[in-house]
Amino acid sequence: MLVMLKKRVIIKKKVVDSIISYCKMRHPNEAMLILRGKVSKDTLVINDLMIPPLSYYGPYYVGFPIHMLPFDRSIVGSAHSHPNGVVEPSLTDMQNFLGFISIIVGYPYEDENMHAFDSDGNKVKFDVEL
Repeated sequence: MLVMLKKRVIIKKKVVDSIISYCKMRHPNEAMLILRGKVSKDTLVINDLMIPPLSYYGPYYVGFPIHMLPFDRSIVGSAHSHPNGVVEPSLTDMQNFLGFISIIVGYPYEDENMHAFDSDGNKVKFDVEL
């Protein structure tokens, strides 16, 4: 299903900066954002974000009613923070996987604390572009 993720994932710099800023703003609570972009034959490009509707946050959880998401074919995944600094998907993260990719940003929320995962929990390399 996710063979294309093994080829190339591109995240726009403005998206990376926005994810990190949002995580810092929400700390010490978790933060969550929806990733928007496009999928071509061998590339996933993430170029926009959306705050999930009616989202709720706490120090060890984040969520939203998934049925409130608009029908939007540009939704390609999600990004959320781990205030405890652990940058591995939890069982709950895997059970609530959305789209093709999940980005997790661990405290202290810098570029090097951002990692991407596929729906099997495998790390996915990505490039950041302007």
